[in-house]
Amino acid sequence: MLRSALLYTALLFGANAAFAGAVDWQAAKDAGLVKLVPAEEPAPVSDVEFTDPEGGTHTLADYKGKVVLLNFWATWCAPCREEMPYLDALQSEMGGEDFEVVAVATGRNAPDRIDKFYEETGLQNLPVLLDPRQQLARAMGVVGLPVTVLIDREGREVARLLGEADWSSEPAKAVIRQLVAD
Repeated sequence: MLRSALLYTALLFGANAAFAGAVDWQAAKDAGLVKLVPAEEPAPVSDVEFTDPEGGTHTLADYKGKVVLLNFWATWCAPCREEMPYLDALQSEMGGEDFEVVAVATGRNAPDRIDKFYEETGLQNLPVLLDPRQQLARAMGVVGLPVTVLIDREGREVARLLGEADWSSEPAKAVIRQLVAD
């Protein structure tokens, strides 16, 4: 218990990592984000287009200059159902000029099912974004759901997490704060 409290405190204050411009990935893992894997070398993300329900097109380049938490999910994915409210809460608390949660429904997700999913899970802060033919997911190397990719301000993948996580937790928010401060 004491060890966890110390780790949370270190993450909360960033162990001064936020001010040094580096993310303390090990502290994040030790504090609960055990499946978070930092990239060996930050790599540019895909420029494949995705859409919204109105037919608008988007690319990840639209978010350049912001830290992005890119999440791939689907209406039929049980772990996604658990994780999406955490993403919604993170966007509500931290989303803005410097940071954004970009949740993309990949694969076959009928519009009425997405609406029902949002209603049942209480999502209010995440726009509906679509990758119906899984082109972005394939370009990003997504092989299962959910998958979350952390992208720096320059549009490079800096870490990835396979499976669900509590993105509204203090360790997750500390990672985001460190990335934003970088």
